[in-house]
Amino acid sequence: MPARPEPETEPLKSALKTLFLQAPSFDGFDGGAGSRYQAKREIKSFWYPTWLAQPAAMVPGSRVVDAPADELSVEQSLTIAEAYELVIIHTSTPSFPTDAKFAELLKARAPQIVIGMVGAKVAVDPGGSLQASEAIAFVAREEFDYTCAELAANDKPWAEITGISYRLADGTIKHNPPRATIEDMDALPFVAPIYQRDLTIKNYFIGYLQYPYVSLYTGRGCRSKCTFCLWPQTVGGHRYRVRSAANVIEEARWIQQHMPEVKELMFDDDTFTDSSNMERVHEIAIGLGALGWTWSCNAKANVPYASLKLMKENGLRLLLVGYESGDDQILHNIKKGLKTDIAERFTEDCRKLGIVIHGTFILGLPGETKATIEKTIEWAKAINPHTIQVSLAAPYPGTTLYKQAVDNGWLVENDAVNLVNEQGVQLAAISYPHLSKDEIFHSMEVFYRRFYFRPSKIWEIVREMLSDWQMLKRRLREGVEFFRFLRAREA
Repeated sequence: MPARPEPETEPLKSALKTLFLQAPSFDGFDGGAGSRYQAKREIKSFWYPTWLAQPAAMVPGSRVVDAPADELSVEQSLTIAEAYELVIIHTSTPSFPTDAKFAELLKARAPQIVIGMVGAKVAVDPGGSLQASEAIAFVAREEFDYTCAELAANDKPWAEITGISYRLADGTIKHNPPRATIEDMDALPFVAPIYQRDLTIKNYFIGYLQYPYVSLYTGRGCRSKCTFCLWPQTVGGHRYRVRSAANVIEEARWIQQHMPEVKELMFDDDTFTDSSNMERVHEIAIGLGALGWTWSCNAKANVPYASLKLMKENGLRLLLVGYESGDDQILHNIKKGLKTDIAERFTEDCRKLGIVIHGTFILGLPGETKATIEKTIEWAKAINPHTIQVSLAAPYPGTTLYKQAVDNGWLVENDAVNLVNEQGVQLAAISYPHLSKDEIFHSMEVFYRRFYFRPSKIWEIVREMLSDWQMLKRRLREGVEFFRFLRAREA
């Protein structure tokens, strides 16, 4: 295999055999690039590694390996990786220590391999990430699709590749100018063919989505300014740049023709239903309806009734809605741009139309008290989304929440590595003078128990189980995992 060219010298002219890798991690660790909070979930689930599949679609002969989803061991992953010349690992703040260790093991086994990393963690702290391990030759910042393609093509010096930081021969670190934001989203190739080629579709399952499903992005960036949200503040930006409706519908048609086992499409844009985007959403919905697709998406809790109705009539099944809190002051503190009365009206509209909601909530955000936790739990019970996910406020470096927590003494700087424990379970990282980490941590299982262990909710789930044999088996499995999750947290 050819050795890595020195970054400042003439490059080799042959393209590098490239592996895009989600490295082995905690058992059940939901750390794929599509996951907003990298942690072991209450119910085992896996998102597609879309942010690796996208550059892989631009690199001929490359391969994507998702070790956690495939349940590959470290040894199995090393055996696969050592056959490549360029290995690009997606990493996150919680998984970085184990990802760096994997890079060191790979480098010891195959010193000629060039190893780089992508993801929000290295985008925010490129210098610190490179200093953490000599096995990491470079990190790619900003949107890294074209960056990875240029590195793999191996036809220009690294000094000419924007968006990378890398170690020179003398050990110093160089930061190249930033990579320009991608404007022509239709120019990006489809990711679905990479899913089909490299991934085992049956390994990807989410409790609230039909199985098997496929997740896609129809755009990048988010105009909302939520202080806790990671990707818009680190990689995607706050300008929502979108693929054309025709382009999205064409990929949906490709999936229908080549992956007939897929039962549902999930559009994972931060907010697919952004108010600036509704005309395109309507066009996509009508196109999906014509194809007979069942589909779901992320949504802000302010979509107008008329739009919800059109979407529902054209195959929309479920909305993933970030409610975050039932307290308006907390919503103001995190710049959610939404109040509870609007969310209540939206939720009732969805109920009338038969649109299922998976609601997400976050405990421990600025302004949180024992009283606001109680208020949020009661509010969640009142609006009653079909299913919920409760997370703990996660101050990822690079977010406004992280800076705010450090500045106010709620978090010790550089302590964000303690976002998960050694088993991958999410921890409470922020503490307040009036509310401890321990109190925030244990409020999660209280929330889950009080929401789900109500006679009306139990009967709702039992009715769903009795309607379909596959759903019955699935909910029983998820129930076992859920009770194990609660017991582990209590321990």
